[in-house]
Amino acid sequence: MRFPTMPLVATLLALGLPAAPASADDGALLIRNGHVLTMDPGTGDLARADVLVRGGRIVAVGPDLDADDARVIDAEGAYVLPGFVDTHSHLYTTTMRGQFRNADGEYFDTAERLAPSMTPDDVRIAMHVGALELLDGGITTTGDFFDNVRTPAHGEAGLQALDAAGIRAVLFYGGPDKSTRHPIDVAHLTQLAATRDEDARVQLGLAWRLPRDRSDEANWAMRMHERDTARALGLPVQVHVSVEPGPIFDALIARNLLSPDLSLVHATDATATQLQALEKAGGALSLTPISEHRVCYGPTRIDHFAAVHRQGLGIDGNALAGRGDMFATLRLAALTWSGEARDETVVDPRALLELATRRGADALGLGDVTGTLTPGKRADLQVIAADTLQMAGFGGGDPAALLVYSASPADVRTVVVDGVVVKHHGALVEADLPQLRDAARRSAQGLLQRAPAR
Repeated sequence: MRFPTMPLVATLLALGLPAAPASADDGALLIRNGHVLTMDPGTGDLARADVLVRGGRIVAVGPDLDADDARVIDAEGAYVLPGFVDTHSHLYTTTMRGQFRNADGEYFDTAERLAPSMTPDDVRIAMHVGALELLDGGITTTGDFFDNVRTPAHGEAGLQALDAAGIRAVLFYGGPDKSTRHPIDVAHLTQLAATRDEDARVQLGLAWRLPRDRSDEANWAMRMHERDTARALGLPVQVHVSVEPGPIFDALIARNLLSPDLSLVHATDATATQLQALEKAGGALSLTPISEHRVCYGPTRIDHFAAVHRQGLGIDGNALAGRGDMFATLRLAALTWSGEARDETVVDPRALLELATRRGADALGLGDVTGTLTPGKRADLQVIAADTLQMAGFGGGDPAALLVYSASPADVRTVVVDGVVVKHHGALVEADLPQLRDAARRSAQGLLQRAPAR
């Protein structure tokens, strides 16, 4: 069924979304006098330094930079670090928040019941609000696994939402549901890819699923056509390795499908041999500790995956995780690590911050673009204040543990994506939050009304 669509500008305005995506400002921006965690191994931390941005790029990092023409943001007493990278999410589920009630409606059944009732406008508002929530918490990049592309209009709505939000993203374009019965619309994916400039803030990828019956060669042929199309278009591919991690992972190895353009999601129970095969192939891994605990894949112990260099952390959908909060993700990863090891000292907060920034960007194939505060990279960064009660009492030294264990989205005062300030003084810029919340509520209510009864 094709849903009627409004002209883009009219639709965005009707939903309270900006009519055009933010673009890099040609002017200069100077983040002044912050404690800068560059996350660049060659530079490290600078206890008091500036970050200078021109044309959306970082051009210099250091103390007392001279830029008389720049807009100045005072970061005195605050921490400046790269924006977080959410390597895996499902933003279209944002308006299903609160419906995953464990014994009374678990995640997969509930999501699969509600998703077919989503119109393109429902997708647009869910993904836009979800992306703004990520930005509000310092997440400047997301890898969105969009596996509810019911029509081309749904796919276009997802792209429009991410463009309008101002977030950096890879939209992994998938099929109409979580099953493997239906093919992905590779013709539409190809069409969309042709319209994306290689420097666009929102890029495309393939949200791939493997045959549930691994002996179904007809299904494999369909899936391989999708993978081959993505490879011909130069698009990254993401695939879940979760419900049956052994057989799925083994199928990828047996068919020689592991490669640098492929990232695996979850793989909670992967064996050392499987992880070594992924590393040898140059593939990537996305771990989502909160959702992996919630849907009972098991505890995500970070050191279990040490063999894989290209890995990062993900939210896995603001609704499933409860909220789009990388700080909560970091904290759970840290506590699971020490709790499972029964050793408080095994946790390396700095390593966790690397997963949420530099290594996450590498896992998404964006390591040359973002993830560190390095001159030449796009200016994606956050300023985290230390003047709240929950951050009080820090006497100095490495702030990594303070950020991992104590900080929250409420401490994020400024967020910059591609040189554009999207959050400042603790508030999202140019976002009509009452209108957006109302649109999200009405969309969520409509889903419940139209969906089949439980």
